[in-house]
Amino acid sequence: MEKNYLEMAAFCVYLLLVLSIGVFFFIKGKNQKGDKAYFLGGRQMNGFVAALSAGASDMSAWVLMGLPGSIYLWGMGQVWISVGLLIGTLCAWIFIAPKLRRYSIKADDAITIPQFLTNRFKSKSPVLQAVCAVIFMVAYCIYSASSIYACGSLFNKMFGWNPLYAMIGATVIILLYTFLGGFNAVCWTDFFQGMLMLLALMTAPIVALFVMNRPSFAPVAEVITSENYYNPLSSGKFDYDSIKDILSGLGWGLGYMGMPHILIRFMSIKSEKDMKRSQVIGSAWTAIILAMASVVALVAHQFLGSSLGPDDRSFVFITMVRALFPALLSGVLLSAILAASMSTADSQLLASSSAFASDFYKPLLRKNAKDTEMLWVGRGIVAMISVIALVIAVNPNCAGIMSLVECAWAAFGAAFGPTIILALYWRRLTYIGAIAGIVSGFAMDAYWYCFFTGNVSGLTYFDTGIYEIIPGFIFSLIVAIVFSLLDKKPSKAITDMFDEAKNKTE
Repeated sequence: MEKNYLEMAAFCVYLLLVLSIGVFFFIKGKNQKGDKAYFLGGRQMNGFVAALSAGASDMSAWVLMGLPGSIYLWGMGQVWISVGLLIGTLCAWIFIAPKLRRYSIKADDAITIPQFLTNRFKSKSPVLQAVCAVIFMVAYCIYSASSIYACGSLFNKMFGWNPLYAMIGATVIILLYTFLGGFNAVCWTDFFQGMLMLLALMTAPIVALFVMNRPSFAPVAEVITSENYYNPLSSGKFDYDSIKDILSGLGWGLGYMGMPHILIRFMSIKSEKDMKRSQVIGSAWTAIILAMASVVALVAHQFLGSSLGPDDRSFVFITMVRALFPALLSGVLLSAILAASMSTADSQLLASSSAFASDFYKPLLRKNAKDTEMLWVGRGIVAMISVIALVIAVNPNCAGIMSLVECAWAAFGAAFGPTIILALYWRRLTYIGAIAGIVSGFAMDAYWYCFFTGNVSGLTYFDTGIYEIIPGFIFSLIVAIVFSLLDKKPSKAITDMFDEAKNKTE
């Protein structure tokens, strides 16, 4: 019982820290006017903070619970997700980040992804922004639910709390500091949370290895290792099962090209110099996090043996940390799971609220809305999405952390990834082509999920085992190109802006 109190004390200190950051930026933000300051930090984010914020907003609780649990239980065949994500984040930082930042400034200083896409074509039509805002709302409700669900699982496992109360508490905390401080508060809390996640993933397996080297060490349970456990080919040979696991794992990397809450971090960086710093730091942080999450799973397999089954695999990291460290320190390290959950949820809430306020409410409902009104509309959307995400998370039929993340990640990657790439690198892309690409990618992703993955009982035609982001991404890319070629060529003003965005602005 004393252990629980000390761990709880560490959690409370952490929660007070993130709330104090929100209050600080709320007070500071009284002198910063406009939705650009609230939703994009006034494009004044330094490279170090932006890099860790982008990484932390990406790596939700699945990197501490879902991924280690899958590798612990089924072996190295699951590591392809890490490989795909690493390749994806490297490509995003190198090929997307610098050009998107420059282009968004040229495109009438756009502060959201839908706004950038609309301004890129110098269009007055609100259709694209409205379509994007609707997709944002749907996908972010699902994505945020995964973070809230993770918080409930964490507190239930550690303290025996009712998951419902834990989820409600986590939602309130996330809502408060996002509501108060906006983009600056979210980025700075993500920065500290990213550091905490790195500390936890680096410390736990290293200490475990030292403990395991003692002559007196014995695993918690018998270590049962399947024939192909350490083989990156899940079936042990290069057959369809291994191919689909490799393709699906690598497919995760496609998501980075269309993830709005990551892309706006790129847009917020204040200079080309800071961008270069962010590229190095962001890529290195993600590489270490993904590598150590895999190491945690493999070390835990030897340390815990086969004591955890399919239903408990998400608790691999929690179980190992609590067995290794004294209560106060284990509380600090396990706060990393809260950090991972909150750093993703706050970013998603802010991205969806900015999309609704700037891309739906103002262009369609209140064209003359003032800055103060826009801020309060955005905050209202933060509250609404938080409540919807909470309802999804507490539903008894909720599929769990990894399934929720997979669903939302694929929706964003398939819908926006191809259009973002084409918008930055293809002069011939048109407004109609962009809309067609986004809608078709989202629709194909949903269609494949329902009928070709086995995830929806009673609807599946054939379970291909292929992650839905892959067919969705390919279909979106093809449709965007075809519709653009069928449409009239972009005007000279549009192509001139495209050419100007190639050049560095500083």
